[in-house]
Amino acid sequence: MPMLETYPKSINLDRQKLAAAIDALIACGGACTACADACLSEDTVGELTKCIRTNLDCADVCAATARVLSRHTGYDANLSRALLEACVTACKSCGDECGRHAGHHEHCRICADACRSCEQACRDLLTAMG
Repeated sequence: MPMLETYPKSINLDRQKLAAAIDALIACGGACTACADACLSEDTVGELTKCIRTNLDCADVCAATARVLSRHTGYDANLSRALLEACVTACKSCGDECGRHAGHHEHCRICADACRSCEQACRDLLTAMG
């Protein structure tokens, strides 16, 4: 939020929701990357292939979305909306997949929680965008 407050021009978005989404995107990307790495260290790694793939996809989508949402000069609402929608989809998919493994792997539970939080923050920002 402090960085958004220093932006010299007006931003056509709710700055609080924008900051919350960017923070959630960064946290989710980190959780997904760490979860993929932890899955690779599990003895049952063969059973976690889909989880690892979804983790990595979600981390990439979150990182790209956070970068784009952090830039406001020449802002394109259509691009931001499309990225947020892709992020909602990636976070839902990853949260569901990690949720299937949460009973056996604590890293998957933590990742699923981060994905669900990020999904909600992205939905909130999409709603605010109209």
